[in-house]
Amino acid sequence: MRFRHSPEVWSTFPELTCGVLHATGITPGVDVAPRLARYADTARARLAGGTEGGFPEIQAWRRAFARTGSPPTRYRCAAESLLRRFRRDGALPRLHPLVDLGNALSLGYAVPVAVLDLARIAGDLTVRPALGTETYLTLGGNEERPEPGELIFADAAGRAHSRRWTHRQSGASAVRAETAEVLVVIEAMHEGGAETVPRMLRELAGALAEDWGAPARTAVLTPGAPEFAAPVMRT
Repeated sequence: MRFRHSPEVWSTFPELTCGVLHATGITPGVDVAPRLARYADTARARLAGGTEGGFPEIQAWRRAFARTGSPPTRYRCAAESLLRRFRRDGALPRLHPLVDLGNALSLGYAVPVAVLDLARIAGDLTVRPALGTETYLTLGGNEERPEPGELIFADAAGRAHSRRWTHRQSGASAVRAETAEVLVVIEAMHEGGAETVPRMLRELAGALAEDWGAPARTAVLTPGAPEFAAPVMRT
């Protein structure tokens, strides 16, 4: 499968930095608690100086959402939502060790991180404007239709694996206990994202190697090299 952003996305958001990671050998029986604590400590220290709405990483995503026509305080990027929840509750719920790690990484860097089960994605995955015919499955199991023009992660079967770009992931490709192969997408809009995203990729790939013994391939996408090809594991 291939992951890419459409030309419209790159032309509208030239400040985008996107990192992609593909890994196999994922299992649920891994203890990532020490890593989660370190990222939580980083977020806690930043939040002590002010709310997440003042972070440059979040402000950049708010501007991006406004450009798409999505009110940025109604539809928040996933990193902002995680930070708001963490500030309110003091912790994030535990779901799956890799999802927990992705959420913690997002929390620590204030940058959206999507972790997707590749076995549940049909063909290529493209960040593009919705046609209005795609289907989206919520984490609660309800089906929705994205609005025409709304940015989504769309697969070859017409399923949307996110709504409003980095606002909300789909339950269709959510990581489960049986997930073995994943695609992780990290997207930043802020000044300095070109340095932040590769650092996040290195940290995540290192954790996969140390804790899972899982091989990972990574890439940073650009308008000149906008595509990542991942061989889909066959069983």
